[in-house]
Amino acid sequence: MSAAVSGKVAPSAKFPETPHPAMDEATITTYLTTTFPGVVVTSAEGATSFAYDPDRVPSAAVYFATLKSRDEPNDDVSQLDRPAVFRLNIALPVEDFQRLFGPPPPPPGDDGLVETRHDFSALDRLLPHPVYAYLAWACVVSPSAATLETMKPLLARAYALAQARYRPSA
Repeated sequence: MSAAVSGKVAPSAKFPETPHPAMDEATITTYLTTTFPGVVVTSAEGATSFAYDPDRVPSAAVYFATLKSRDEPNDDVSQLDRPAVFRLNIALPVEDFQRLFGPPPPPPGDDGLVETRHDFSALDRLLPHPVYAYLAWACVVSPSAATLETMKPLLARAYALAQARYRPSA
């Protein structure tokens, strides 16, 4: 029997239900890089990653958000192959993940996905991450401006978590 995440959002963290108009990746990138000092951006193969790394030492970088714009063989349930669709992923403190979704699910099964009862292709809804929810990551497919606004406190907490985990090299 699978351990399913409830999918219920705490009343204090209610997110808009309206699917669009979506923000674009450039706007989100600008927000993350101008709001949070010490952020390093890397891009490769349809993903842009945001890490806290004020000393610019890649081995010390702690990732707190990513933007993904294409499907991969082990991660295609968000249907990112749709026109102008992308996914914002964020690393949450476990207590925030639990408040929003319940306890993190077990690691992915043979299909590479966590077992929850969520439609990971739904637009503009805060969801557990389809692969990394067990590590307390969450996501939103094509967030609207209103959803991004409600996510800003979560992004700040993800950034603070990255700062706390950062260990500069000696």
